[in-house]
Amino acid sequence: MLRFVSLLALSAALALPAVAQTADKPAEKADSAMPSPNRVVVKRSGTFGGVKMNYTAIAGETFLKDKDGKPTAAIFSTTYLKDNPEPNRPVFFLFNGGPGSGSLWLHMGAFGPKRVNIPDAKDDGAPPYDITDNPESLLDVADLVFIDPVGTGWSHALGKTDPKEFWGVNSDARSVAEFIRLWLNEHNRWNAPKFLGGESYGTTRSAAVAHELNKGYNDVALNGVVLISAILDFGLEAEDEGNEMQYMGLLPSYAAAAWYHDKIAGKPASVEAWAAEARAFATGPYISALIKGNSLPAAERAAIRKELARLTGLSETYLEQANLRVTPGRFYKELLRDRGLTIGRLDARYTGKDYDNAGEGPDNDPSFYGIDASYPAAVNAYLRGDLGYKTDRSYVSIGGVGPWDWRLGNGRDAYVNVAPGLARTLRENSRTKVWVGQGWYDFATPFAFAEYSMNRPGWPTDRVEYHYYDAGHMMYVHGPSRVKLSNDLRDFIRRQK
Repeated sequence: MLRFVSLLALSAALALPAVAQTADKPAEKADSAMPSPNRVVVKRSGTFGGVKMNYTAIAGETFLKDKDGKPTAAIFSTTYLKDNPEPNRPVFFLFNGGPGSGSLWLHMGAFGPKRVNIPDAKDDGAPPYDITDNPESLLDVADLVFIDPVGTGWSHALGKTDPKEFWGVNSDARSVAEFIRLWLNEHNRWNAPKFLGGESYGTTRSAAVAHELNKGYNDVALNGVVLISAILDFGLEAEDEGNEMQYMGLLPSYAAAAWYHDKIAGKPASVEAWAAEARAFATGPYISALIKGNSLPAAERAAIRKELARLTGLSETYLEQANLRVTPGRFYKELLRDRGLTIGRLDARYTGKDYDNAGEGPDNDPSFYGIDASYPAAVNAYLRGDLGYKTDRSYVSIGGVGPWDWRLGNGRDAYVNVAPGLARTLRENSRTKVWVGQGWYDFATPFAFAEYSMNRPGWPTDRVEYHYYDAGHMMYVHGPSRVKLSNDLRDFIRRQK
């Protein structure tokens, strides 16, 4: 087991010499007391995808450095390497989103060798939580690297470096891309097939990092980019007055939630069929009616209102009062108001009980407070206990990394859209493919927005594939969806090698 001394221990060791400084010998700058990366290496075994194997887990820091070789940040990651691997074994780099989220969700929920087992679509309650083996881990087909960007997990700026230097779309992508290059150097994996994957804002980061790795003449070519609950074009779903695109993209998700909660008449057998009806209506008659604004004829308005009511389970009276435009917060509260319940934003299958039933929006998101205790407990217990990582720092599950710099520097910074950069990456590398996974009941990153953002000119659409799950934003909290997600990605990685 390899361990390096921590910043706290090193500071204590240097305390006496610092006090003994004389007036004619100035104290050294604090930056000179820079620690070494703190790491732990352990051997483990498990069965993943039906394959029994031995592997090495490495939990710890990698230092980013400036042009003078001075460390600027410690990036915490957890790496899993198959022992005695086959030649050119794939490697899969993963992170979560936020921005400001550590990688614990994908690590302890979906793809790591251990996962936390929680009830589906119910509150996770109080500890102890069940931390169990994860046969759905992808370690049988690829080495795995879970990355915590600066300000998340145990990653942090070093010395006098301001952490805000890493808090922005471009600066964050540069730091993660730099980490990937350093990891490839350390493990001699430059010629291995490479996959990059993120969830939620992590998909924004994936597109930005892929673009960063594709720049210049020292490219890191990717075999696959994995987008789980994708958001690439923030302008589409901006909840701004006058943005009619948001309602077009939200409607299929509204219909899916109404289907799940039995709020529609003549319910079809599958959510896919119902979503397809809503998608066709949203991209045709509905958006056409919205862009007519005040010129929308009364007869057409009545027909649109009637169809909206059929698809969403909301009353025509309510839809008329909302001017045919229902914002997400209002939908969460209104759909099950007659039952005294609200629905979740991350996952509409979850329901909650508010203080009262009179408001126009929910008190909180039941699909987030339903999981927010188990995952932090699990990642701390696993990394500190099972792997034996020692640190006095607190693990940041979701924290403050603001203000976040959303500017792309392309002269069009009214809103963030990283889709063009990812499309260019595909055009410039004929072997790169994009895998997209979306939950039917996700309102944080609704599936129709993902589809639209990657169906524009410039996209090689034959190299983008979509997969859908009977859950929400974090589809792996639902057992059957977790198994399907794992199998779908395992197949994707095998096809791209």
